[in-house]
Amino acid sequence: MSAIRKRYWFRLAGRCIVFAACVALAALRPDFFDVLGGLRFFEHFSPLHLLWAIWVIDMIAQIVPIRKKIPLGSQKLFANRFEPIREKINYEAMKQYIVSTTKAAYKVMLLWCALIAVIGVLYFTGVLPRIALFLISVLFYVCDLICVLIWCPFRLIMKNRCCTTCRIFNWDHLMMFSPLIFLGGFFCLSLVALSILVWLVWELCFMMYPERFWDHSNAALQCSACTDKLCTQYCRKLRAEERGG
Repeated sequence: MSAIRKRYWFRLAGRCIVFAACVALAALRPDFFDVLGGLRFFEHFSPLHLLWAIWVIDMIAQIVPIRKKIPLGSQKLFANRFEPIREKINYEAMKQYIVSTTKAAYKVMLLWCALIAVIGVLYFTGVLPRIALFLISVLFYVCDLICVLIWCPFRLIMKNRCCTTCRIFNWDHLMMFSPLIFLGGFFCLSLVALSILVWLVWELCFMMYPERFWDHSNAALQCSACTDKLCTQYCRKLRAEERGG
């Protein structure tokens, strides 16, 4: 098992613990969630401040070029992770790739917006309380790594080979924090704003440097160069290695 894959399994376990802790706090100490409202973030300390800091650091790591400990799928927008193929790039095929993957990506976006709209309706009609919206975001935080390590429903639309080549890899925080937009307050809106910035950086880089995102122009994204080995469920090469080992 690769070092990054091991790290991701530990992170998944950690996120499950975080979700369980948040559920426990919601049941036993709902007053801790006061920091979600208005500027109460600055009035007193809550365990949620620690979670806020973790999320902010995670997002900053997606817009800063880092070679170690961050999977290539998240960092392929940067020039230091681009390895041009030896042969001439087929720009016509790359154009078709850009069009097809962008159409698929925004199908995912429309479906996600519909889901968030339903959550918003349930919140404003009183079915879901404020704390429930926060817990939904924490649940999405867990599901993010389930998509990477176990099974990803978005792959049914995206048709990508694996997470390394995924067109929407860094959309995770935007999707994760989208329910918080209904809550307002510094805690929630700061996370939403930073997630939008991460998404914008990703989308702008995709438009300006599409060759970095395509495995037929970026040799680092090809299976033969893979070191992350995150996607056991999709990677034939990795499954073959595990059977052989």
